[in-house]
Amino acid sequence: MRTTLRLDDDVLAAARVLARQRRRSVGDVISDLARQTLSRPADGGSQNVLEQRSGLPQLPVKASGGAVDLELVNQLRDEEA
Repeated sequence: MRTTLRLDDDVLAAARVLARQRRRSVGDVISDLARQTLSRPADGGSQNVLEQRSGLPQLPVKASGGAVDLELVNQLRDEEA
């Protein structure tokens, strides 16, 4: 379906980054994010508010996670090619 939405510049920029990373269209990314949010229970409880840096949300660090540096990014990019 085609429609027009008025988005804040930072929201559109973040969606474009995700679209590039996922190799999908901006519309698909925004639809997925809206679908995820709308499928959550509306319990009225407190929601996690992510801090932002340069207009992008900072995701929580998992205990099992490791550092992501340029070398790892290049390695993963080369594996996809």
